[in-house]
Amino acid sequence: MRKRLEMLRIEHRDLDAAIDALTAAGATDQLQLARLKKRKLKLKDQIALLEDYLIPDIIA
Repeated sequence: MRKRLEMLRIEHRDLDAAIDALTAAGATDQLQLARLKKRKLKLKDQIALLEDYLIPDIIA
């Protein structure tokens, strides 16, 4: 699971870089940008779920 979490984090960083590059280049394909951003949000949710599973909330 930790390996999967690391892979998701890497993919999230890569998407962030791709979105920044397209935005800086003045990309006119808004649909592609929207798809990348949506994928990035899904990855963020998956990362949060795995982190919650691996590091449970302990109420003291």
